[in-house]
Amino acid sequence: MESSGNLTIQSLKYGNHLHYEWNTKLLEQTGEYVFVLGEKGRKLHHYTKGKIFTMDHWTIEFFSFTSWFTVSADIAEGTIRQFYCNINQPARIQGNHVSFVDLDLDLICRGGEWKVVDEDEFATNAVRYGYPDELIARARQELELLQKRVAERKFPFDGTIDRWVERVSRNCS
Repeated sequence: MESSGNLTIQSLKYGNHLHYEWNTKLLEQTGEYVFVLGEKGRKLHHYTKGKIFTMDHWTIEFFSFTSWFTVSADIAEGTIRQFYCNINQPARIQGNHVSFVDLDLDLICRGGEWKVVDEDEFATNAVRYGYPDELIARARQELELLQKRVAERKFPFDGTIDRWVERVSRNCS
């Protein structure tokens, strides 16, 4: 089902501690995921750092209710400049809020090269927030599954995000 409207996205740390949040526009919602548009100039409220950031780019963002990752594709001049994927517990939607528990491990792509980042943050937060051993193992397993999904060009890396970019690029100036 395609739709429109506003959704607030909330990133939580383990134990449901509010980490940061921002507002988006709903592009598509199914029972398994949502795609949203993050507009240039939106405010990201970073509660952990106690700061508000103004985002200087458009994004197409994917939040799954069944998979353990999110995707944010930065758009500039009608093309994807970067992918930023969080490893997280599956997202939840309640009313006009989508939330997910960020597990720190990230997979990013800049200049066509994919790499894992924030391993140190994962190790620190595993202790700080008391990640159970099963969650630590699951996060690492989900990172490997995400890397495989990207390599095999499986949804949403099968051109789906590119099609969204094409559809919204006229607004992304």
